[in-house]
Amino acid sequence: MTRLTEGTKQTTKRNRYSCLKAFFNYIRNTIDFEIQNPCDTPILRKIFRATRPEQWKIIEKDSIDEIIFRTANPRNRIMLELMAKGGMRIGEVLKIRPIDVKDRKITLPDLKSGRESEIVYIPQKIADRLREYIQDKGIEPEQRIFPITYNAARVMVNKAGKMVGVSLRPHDLRRHAATHASRSGTPIEIVSKVILRHAHLATTQRYLRKVTDVEAIRWIENLYA
Repeated sequence: MTRLTEGTKQTTKRNRYSCLKAFFNYIRNTIDFEIQNPCDTPILRKIFRATRPEQWKIIEKDSIDEIIFRTANPRNRIMLELMAKGGMRIGEVLKIRPIDVKDRKITLPDLKSGRESEIVYIPQKIADRLREYIQDKGIEPEQRIFPITYNAARVMVNKAGKMVGVSLRPHDLRRHAATHASRSGTPIEIVSKVILRHAHLATTQRYLRKVTDVEAIRWIENLYA
């Protein structure tokens, strides 16, 4: 295993270990019940064990609302809202065109996931502001609505956070969209498949912050009140 995984990332090492371990388990369960799985040893399990997923810091709703409220530039405010309330990635925001926007739905083309398209659902107020912005700027159907670079967008988000003393990155806004929806009682399937558009629920779990004792008690009381 060490030779086969030499020079590869830890994720690749774990995947190869899991595949080999599953292969020997299949042999034992279907062909030879006496065979011992050579991958199932304490040492190998320790070497190739999966690390705990990183729990990202989540910006509280009050801070996000204040950031958006204090952003006077219409373009910047709409971009912040699309990420914080639509769950969009910054790269997706920068690509959208008027032709992709239809009322409260935004169709995303050229996806990194390999899918032909995905739909983003946004609140009516944001949809109205986005439509007015497109009309006011006279943006053509095939033109990008926000023709700035990725780096410029990151700088804009960072400056917006500094107004309220928060270190803010674009993906913090997407995580906020997921956490706020989850804490508001939105089913995890909707958070995962509709807001974040993840293929697997496990990926969504990384976006949701840990539940405090106070929150846990409040939700249990509400559930069985």
